[in-house]
Amino acid sequence: MSDDPTHVQEFFGARAAGWDARFPDDGPAYAAAVADLGLRPGDAVLDAGCGTGRALPPLREAVGPTGTVIGADLTPEMLAEAVRAGRDKVAALLLTDVARLPVRDEALDAVFGAGLVSHLADPAENLRELARVVRPGGQLALFHPIGRAALAARHGRLVTEDDLRAEPRLRPLLSDSGWRMVRYVDEDDRYLVLAVREGSPLRRTE
Repeated sequence: MSDDPTHVQEFFGARAAGWDARFPDDGPAYAAAVADLGLRPGDAVLDAGCGTGRALPPLREAVGPTGTVIGADLTPEMLAEAVRAGRDKVAALLLTDVARLPVRDEALDAVFGAGLVSHLADPAENLRELARVVRPGGQLALFHPIGRAALAARHGRLVTEDDLRAEPRLRPLLSDSGWRMVRYVDEDDRYLVLAVREGSPLRRTE
């Protein structure tokens, strides 16, 4: 299920211009998932693989004017769409790979990732990098506006248990990467995983 960065850039770059128009009704689902993170005013949060930035406005609303919101994405065309939509006004946008974030250790309170896991080149290492930048006790939300079965059907496939997003695979993957899963929801109209950053310090390996 994982993708190399070049494939991800090509896939999303070719679709960026019409991305938001393809999914015009997803806004409330994003807002609900952000609400489940339980962010507080003044918090610092990263939207990893932010795409066109649909989560950025609710993230900004959650942390308020004193908080920090960062949107990071690998695809220039997606970030250009985020700017076109005015979302650069509510967040700092970074063109970067989540495999190597320009963020100091334990600088963030939370990470939000929509449709992220299946596009990670090295899921274990990439989730570990996300854990590195989050303080112990901070949170991770992995989200999709529809569940695994509905998403597979959209692409003409059957849902399988070897999917990285399946609970039996994702729970140990998160655990090995510095996270403890605390909630798993996989319904037709929602996929949401919440995890808490474990307490042991993580450092980037050069």
